[in-house]
Amino acid sequence: MTDVYAMSHKILIVDDDPHIRQVLSFALGKAGMQTSEAGDGEAALAEIDARRPDLVVLDINMPRVDGLEVCRRLRASGDLPILFLSSRDDEVDRVVGLELGGDDYVVKPFSPREVVARVSAILKRGGRALEEAGPRGTVTHNKLRLDPEAWEARWDGEEVSVTVTEFQLLLLLASLPSKVFSRDAIIDRLHGPGFAITDRTIDSHIRNLRHKFGSLGGTDLIETRPGVGYRIGACLGQPA
Repeated sequence: MTDVYAMSHKILIVDDDPHIRQVLSFALGKAGMQTSEAGDGEAALAEIDARRPDLVVLDINMPRVDGLEVCRRLRASGDLPILFLSSRDDEVDRVVGLELGGDDYVVKPFSPREVVARVSAILKRGGRALEEAGPRGTVTHNKLRLDPEAWEARWDGEEVSVTVTEFQLLLLLASLPSKVFSRDAIIDRLHGPGFAITDRTIDSHIRNLRHKFGSLGGTDLIETRPGVGYRIGACLGQPA
């Protein structure tokens, strides 16, 4: 069944295997999305410059320019959502990909239906987090300011570049500042119950956020409760 929400979205599929590109193009097209393809990292970057998509499905292991390098270049200039494709034995690459700013990953061999589900979840851009937050106005927590309408995160007035998933996660925590969320609860709120994401994925996104805000003095952005989970920190920053 076609998702009406997805019909306006353009997806770039990047993989050196033409069969994988064909299968994913068919599955995403059947879900109502527009697709384009690239067979390597260089072609992907050229396609993104020419016709910016709404999301990139990006294989990690490719000739010429691999997926991790493509991600590095994209993150240097923006927050285009990225879903990585990786081989089953590439655990290190998957973790590195998330730490570079990937939003999620799927392990080969995969079900096309799973890829469509994960693409759709990323594209909904925090719908579940916004439902939890209630009113859709700006969320302010001391030096942290989140604007869901503009998809903008600021620390003490300075804009911080975050990915879609990082914004979703931060908005969820900041909207319920007294609540401690387990990793499973974070996954359920952002993606829906039963969505298959590992704890390591959530931890990688938390590390990314701490690094980005920590460079501006936001070392108390997110608090860890050992054995329980995470909640938003005091967000007061380093003392002057």
